[in-house]
Amino acid sequence: MISFPSLPNLPKTIVVLLSLIINVFAFENPTVNLDYGTFQGKYNALFNTSYFRKIPFATSTAGQNRFRAPQPPEPILGGAYDTDQSFDMCIQRTVNGSEDYLYLRLYSRPWTSPSAKRPVLVTFHGGAFIEGSASFTIPPPAYPVLNVSQANDFIVVYPNYRLNAFGFLPGRKVDESPAADLNPGLLDQQAVLTWVHRYISHFGGDPQNVTIWGQSAEAGSVVAQVIANGGNTTPRLFKKAMASSPFCPKTYRYDSPEAETIYNQLVSLTGCSKRRDTLVCLKSTDIQTIRNASLIADASHTYNTSLYTWAAVIDDSFIRKPLTEAVRERRTNTDLGFTTYNLHEGDNFIPQGLANSTTSGGFNSTTSLTVETLHPPISNAEEISYSTTYERAGLIYRGVVLACPAYWVARTGRNEGWVGEYTISPAKHASDTIYEGYAGALASFVQIGNPNAHKVTNSSVPGVPEIGTGEEFVVRADGFQDIPLKMLELRCAFQEARGASVPM
Repeated sequence: MISFPSLPNLPKTIVVLLSLIINVFAFENPTVNLDYGTFQGKYNALFNTSYFRKIPFATSTAGQNRFRAPQPPEPILGGAYDTDQSFDMCIQRTVNGSEDYLYLRLYSRPWTSPSAKRPVLVTFHGGAFIEGSASFTIPPPAYPVLNVSQANDFIVVYPNYRLNAFGFLPGRKVDESPAADLNPGLLDQQAVLTWVHRYISHFGGDPQNVTIWGQSAEAGSVVAQVIANGGNTTPRLFKKAMASSPFCPKTYRYDSPEAETIYNQLVSLTGCSKRRDTLVCLKSTDIQTIRNASLIADASHTYNTSLYTWAAVIDDSFIRKPLTEAVRERRTNTDLGFTTYNLHEGDNFIPQGLANSTTSGGFNSTTSLTVETLHPPISNAEEISYSTTYERAGLIYRGVVLACPAYWVARTGRNEGWVGEYTISPAKHASDTIYEGYAGALASFVQIGNPNAHKVTNSSVPGVPEIGTGEEFVVRADGFQDIPLKMLELRCAFQEARGASVPM
């Protein structure tokens, strides 16, 4: 923002007001011409931000496009398209939504020439694959990360994508249909990355310096994009990956018994069981019926075959192998990974009845001796000291589904990566979305691929150690600390060796 350093005698409030007035005229509302339309953005002087709140990256998913890979956006005719407007959410747990929601939003510091070639951050919203939206107000969610230091200047992109049954319906019928595709929610995300690769230079972004970021299930989306297409996505759509608490449960094949059960359950709940072509029936069923059915199916699978019904499946094309196999073979699309997980991460996902147990036993005779060795009844794990079944189960779940995926993504890029643990109470799942303590590291990673390069803390505060040093950084209430990764490495090595049989 333009300032008034030469007017020391004016009251501070007058200086601020004059600065805002000048900025209104100094930075015009940006206009971008693409090959399918002209898009009018906005400039907000108060937050010194240029933004576009509604840009279509694909057409509506209604009708024959339901359950289908995203199709190109329709041409926009008749002058500039005003992007300063809201758009519908995907049909989801809390909102009926619509099927016209494949839009993205982006913002940056004030509009500059396209020749600037700023780094780009594509952020996938969270919500367990059943809820969430790319909607934002000004200032937008990652505004503190962008503005933690003037050393960083990048463009942030927020996309919508399909959720629940609309985005993750598995089954042989889907695979066999020429008018449907497996994992369309993930294909929506890939379409956004393709859009960024093709068009972001018109917004002053660098398509060769793209970072993807997500939290929880959408950090699981980051993992999916990291291992997509056998780790050989062409052209390369991003180079860096950030994953906050990456939720990666069991990943079944699209035609596995578990996947077929989900498909058949949705067919039954929507009244399509007696139709000759059940998928055609699902395509023509009203969205509210499918929404209600998908929520029932999701709720029925908690704590048994899969924590969440709607998630990625191995489709032999986009997702070809489970994460453990992909990382063991180092078939990934990213150069660098920077990931985090939480101290008590697993507690959100295990049966709460375990909390009533007063001992640290509770595992039956089929439990592997190695599991017992790596998770003894009373012990320590990173920053945890535990002595009950509940804490022990939470620790095991944390490792298998959250902490180990974080560790693997950080470890298996083409270059060295970084992993961190958030321990500020309550340190449950999603606690690490409070980024203030390490916003500088996140922004620095996006800008140049090194969380320590634009460090905003002084030299007395530890930086983020590379994972190859055998250490992780820990965010504590009293500051930062670097601690050994030895036990996490051992537990994750054990899980990785058995990943194909889990599958994960």
